[in-house]
Amino acid sequence: MAINADFAGREYPATAPYSVGREKLREFAAAVGSTHPVHHDLVAARGAGHGDLVAPPTFAVVVAQRAEAQLIEDPEAGIDFTRVVHADERFTHHRPIVAGDELVTVLHVDRIVERAGLAMVTTRCEIFAAATDDAGEPARTPVSTVVSTLAVRGEDA
Repeated sequence: MAINADFAGREYPATAPYSVGREKLREFAAAVGSTHPVHHDLVAARGAGHGDLVAPPTFAVVVAQRAEAQLIEDPEAGIDFTRVVHADERFTHHRPIVAGDELVTVLHVDRIVERAGLAMVTTRCEIFAAATDDAGEPARTPVSTVVSTLAVRGEDA
């Protein structure tokens, strides 16, 4: 099945909240080789002016991938994940992610381009604090934006 180009422009509903935990941040920091104390030591993080441990900049991908799964797992999208190569990832941080955050993500399929048996699928994950306003509506305070491009090889490639 080919990639469904009609998915370009699609917006998925916000994900369930992701709870950022201290141990997850420490584990991620260790996995990516980030030794900065604000990722591991609560006293150091608070001493640097943060309320809790701070996520390494690329931690946002953990949250984004939960939202991207909505597209990847949608059979109508036509994406065979065994044929996917990660082509690009960009992060824009509006504020640091810290332990204790509750984050929701809205996935946007910004672009699908097919050429010579290869589909380039660009998504944008808008990550927000899961807080609500006084009326109980989502406050949508921006935390991070993750733009990702996947290269999906066609069946003949």
